[in-house]
Amino acid sequence: MRIALIILSFYFVLSCDKKIKDENNFVIFKVNPKIENIAFYWKDNDGIILKSINNLKDKTQQDKKKLRFAMNGGMFEPNNFPKGLYIENFNILNKIDTLAGKGNFYLKPNGIFYLTRNKDAEIIETESFRDNPDIQYATQSGPLLLINGKVNPIFKKDSKNINIRNGVGILKNGNVIFIMSKLEVNFYNFASIFRELGCNKALYLDGFVSRTYCPEEKWIQKDGSFGVMIGVTE
Repeated sequence: MRIALIILSFYFVLSCDKKIKDENNFVIFKVNPKIENIAFYWKDNDGIILKSINNLKDKTQQDKKKLRFAMNGGMFEPNNFPKGLYIENFNILNKIDTLAGKGNFYLKPNGIFYLTRNKDAEIIETESFRDNPDIQYATQSGPLLLINGKVNPIFKKDSKNINIRNGVGILKNGNVIFIMSKLEVNFYNFASIFRELGCNKALYLDGFVSRTYCPEEKWIQKDGSFGVMIGVTE
C-alpha cells in the first residue's frame, strides 16, 4: 500500500500539467563526465556555424568520432551567436551577460553549466560565476530549474506557460543528466522531473526550438538552427 502511495504521489507531481504522465514523455540521457566524452560545439572545422544536429553529426564523423547524443545547448542570437557566456576548449568565445532583460534567459536566477579540465560538471548561478582557466566548456542560459534540490520558487504548479523544453541537471554523484520533454510542459513540471531523478541542480537550456538526438532512446532529431550544441561521443 505504501509503495502504491509513493508511485501515486510521483505521478501527481508530474500530472499538474495534464499532458505529462510519466518519464516516457521525456528523453532522458545520463552521462558520467569522468569517463564519457562531453563536448560543446558551435562551428565546424572551417569556422562555419554548425546550426543543426545533422551538421554536428557530420563534423564528429569527420573527426573520427561517433555521436551518441546531442541537443541544443543554450539560447542564441538571431545570427546563431551564443546568448551570454560561451567557452569552448578553454577559450572565451562570448562574454558573460549579467544584464536585466525580457525573456526566459533573464528569469532569475539564471545560470551557467560548465565542465572543467578534470571533467567535473557544475551548474552555478550567473552572479556567482568567476573566470577560471580550468573551465574547458561553459554555456550560459536561464532560468535555473533547481536550486539546492528545490524547484525554483518563481515557477507555479498551475502555470499555463507550456512548451517543449530541454535542460541539464547534475546528480548527487556528479553525473550529468540531459532531459527534453516530448510534450509541452510548464517550468514547474519540467523542473520536477530533474528533482525526482535525484538532481540537486538543473538549468533550463531552451524551449520550442529544442531538438535532441538520442538513438539509444529511439529519439532521433537532426534538424534545427542553433547556436551552441552539446554532444556526447564515443
